[in-house]
Amino acid sequence: MDLGFPLLSLVLWLPLLGALLVLLVPRSKPQIARNLTLGVSLLDLALALVLFFLFDPDRTGVQLVEKWEWIESLGVAYYLGIDGISLLLVVMTAFLAPIAILSTYKAIEKRVRGFMFSVQLLQVGMLGAFMALDVFFFYIFWELMLIPMYFIIGIWGGPRRIYAAVKFFLFTLLGSVLMLVAILVVFFTHYAQTGFYTADLFQLYETSLTATVQLWMFLAFALAFAIKVPMFPFHTWLPDAHVEAPTAGSVILAAVLLKMGTYGFIRFAFPLFPQAAVWFTPLIAILAVVSIIYGALVAMVQQDVKKLVAYSSVSHLGFVMLGIVALNSASVSGGLLQMINHGISTGMLFLLVGMIYERRHTRLISDFGGIAKPMRWYAVCFMIATLASIGLPGTNGFVGEFLVLIGTFNSEALPIVFGSEAAGMVLAAVAGLGVILGAVYMLWMVQRVFFGPLKKPENQKLKDLTLREVVVLVPLIVVIFLIGLFPNLFLSKVERSIDAFIQDVRERSQLVQMAVVDAEVPDADR
Repeated sequence: MDLGFPLLSLVLWLPLLGALLVLLVPRSKPQIARNLTLGVSLLDLALALVLFFLFDPDRTGVQLVEKWEWIESLGVAYYLGIDGISLLLVVMTAFLAPIAILSTYKAIEKRVRGFMFSVQLLQVGMLGAFMALDVFFFYIFWELMLIPMYFIIGIWGGPRRIYAAVKFFLFTLLGSVLMLVAILVVFFTHYAQTGFYTADLFQLYETSLTATVQLWMFLAFALAFAIKVPMFPFHTWLPDAHVEAPTAGSVILAAVLLKMGTYGFIRFAFPLFPQAAVWFTPLIAILAVVSIIYGALVAMVQQDVKKLVAYSSVSHLGFVMLGIVALNSASVSGGLLQMINHGISTGMLFLLVGMIYERRHTRLISDFGGIAKPMRWYAVCFMIATLASIGLPGTNGFVGEFLVLIGTFNSEALPIVFGSEAAGMVLAAVAGLGVILGAVYMLWMVQRVFFGPLKKPENQKLKDLTLREVVVLVPLIVVIFLIGLFPNLFLSKVERSIDAFIQDVRERSQLVQMAVVDAEVPDADR
């Protein structure tokens, strides 16, 4: 679809315009900086919703393409486009921005202008990474995200903010450097084979790489994305970053930045190196299941509510990775939808934790108890977010996890790569245990925080939700039930893109041929 109008560019660069305008606001007027940032983010959301409704779900391939040569001699172009996979992530990013900004009206009181500038610059990096179809532009946006997030944690974070910010920076930078090396190898290999330079992602898909090169290049990309997800055992930066980040930073980190890793596997690692992806599928599948169980068990023993929610992200993103490697329509659709679901429900949980922290300046579970009595509406909202997080039918979390588990159970790829017909069933069964553990640690936390006697006298005078906080939470609640009750509104947008992704990886990784050979072997010879 060609609108003749650069709609994607407008969605992408509007936050940058807002960031530059914020710098013109006097430091003595922080409220103007907040309101300006909020207004720009709302306008960006309106444009993103236009993208959602303009997108044609019956077409395969990228739409609303914008492409201009930038460094022609090297084949580097300003190349933007979206398909069903990136569409939902772009809309979610734009949707959560005004909510995160509105949550700062009381939480961020120092250097407000700098915070608003950082948030909008981060928004540009996130949107650009989802839209970019030129590998070098993608890498620029990928690195751009690192800088403002580092300052958001390091300047506006908690007592251990410097440690958390440096740890986040070093982990992410390590993966980024390895990914850059892999990009350059593919870039120059393509030139050697074709005689012309190009950074066009779809042309690089066709680069012929030896088995050994694919293996090492996939490892480089996979490490960068696994750190971002984060998958076990590359997750150790996440709890520190979440706990020390301000509420808005935690929301953006959980809801959007972590999805860069899972999106990267779908858009880059698997299509660029399909054979290597199949070779590593058993390892990724096992690590995904380990992440699900490990994240749940560690969350269960946390005494800090925010840290508990942070570890729950390790578990939830494990479902996404399992859905991707199961490589069928149901599992990948569920994984993609679970990216959105996690962003909504976990983002809401971080907002709710931030609201109670503003009142009590503590997040320890032992400091609460019985607060549902003075904070009834707060308790209702927290319970909705909790039920969405544990996948109660009727909420968004149920649809994503159900599709991942069904897709994994019925996967054709997993039995082939594991060499066992029971592989998908076993992985689905173990992952299903993660659903049960998720209900245990979340409901146990809710019981200790909200119910029983009021243990602390300072909890008796807690004020319920303010109007601003209601405005922050209601849109998230609406989306939780909208996805939970009408999932096809979103799944229909991604169906063709996911089918094309699966078919491409299966054919170029020779999974199809492997399945045919396996089917032709008589039972007696197995």
